[in-house]
Amino acid sequence: MDIQWIKEQVEKGNYQLKLHAVERASIRGIDPLEVKEALLDSEIIEDYPEDKRGHSCLVYGKTRVGRDIHVLCGMAYDILWIITVYEPDPAEWVNPKKRRVVK
Repeated sequence: MDIQWIKEQVEKGNYQLKLHAVERASIRGIDPLEVKEALLDSEIIEDYPEDKRGHSCLVYGKTRVGRDIHVLCGMAYDILWIITVYEPDPAEWVNPKKRRVVK
């Protein structure tokens, strides 16, 4: 899975939000349109090729208004799956692209 493939799937509308992503986005006040915007202006910041659910990756993107969004993406049957979405927490992230090291 690479960022170009992710962006192509979003542009084609070939993506689905898992129920968990829909619920989390609603709780966190993230509109599905913001998820799409963030994915179209994004980069992969963490890759999980050995994830038990299948290859997944954490994507960082910005919405049109500059909101930082993290999107956990997976792939199944040539469909991009949005697993969860959230705004990066400064307690866990040095900046939106770099995870804070916890000792």
